[in-house]
Amino acid sequence: MRVSLPAGSLLLPGRRRPLSCGRFRTHRWETERREPPGKGRRRAPTMRLYSLSVLYKSDPKVHLLKAAYDVSSFGFFQRSSVQEFMTFTSQLIVERSDLGTRASVKEQEYLCHVYVRSDGLAGVVVADSEYPPRVCFTLLDKVLDEFSRQVSRIDWPSGSPTTINYTALDGYLSRYQNPREADAMTKVQAELDETKIILHNTMESLLDRGEKLDDLVSKSEVLGAQSKAFYKTARKQNSCCKIM
Repeated sequence: MRVSLPAGSLLLPGRRRPLSCGRFRTHRWETERREPPGKGRRRAPTMRLYSLSVLYKSDPKVHLLKAAYDVSSFGFFQRSSVQEFMTFTSQLIVERSDLGTRASVKEQEYLCHVYVRSDGLAGVVVADSEYPPRVCFTLLDKVLDEFSRQVSRIDWPSGSPTTINYTALDGYLSRYQNPREADAMTKVQAELDETKIILHNTMESLLDRGEKLDDLVSKSEVLGAQSKAFYKTARKQNSCCKIM
């Protein structure tokens, strides 16, 4: 089974001086910066985690229990919309994923990694494509296991970010920004290498036949009016880019 959303629609507005119209893309100076001559080898590409979320999948809805975000690489006035779209995208991916599955949804240079447990507890990491997927899934395993021990299952169906008492996500998001250090801490879970992880090349296959992302955005309770307006503008810009 594959899970995906429409090409070019990860719903994360572009950062400062993006490379294409409204796309969620990395700056060239972040990924291609070179050392001065004689100063060593070329730097490795920048790897980054943008969000880490814990959600609960019930029938028929999915709701957010707790989340942490790093939107510092985006323009100041875009950060609120970026955060809302990360939440929207995370909820949509969990909603369209089966219980007991792990999947990675690719969009441009970015990946959304999702793990939905059989008990409905789910986690999503939004990262760039350079970040090692195994580390992301190890992080999700660790977070969901810890969350389920600290937060009573009774609270999952009705919980929200303001009512759930779990404060570790910001710390994990910060520590795992460096995958080398994070990987050293989690090598004991190397068995994840043999776990089946579904890879989806776009987010399009998450949608049912005849279903449109524009309609889901319009009906979303997570997105504010400003974020919805930004989405419409970005979609028009992307259409212009395709025509050109």
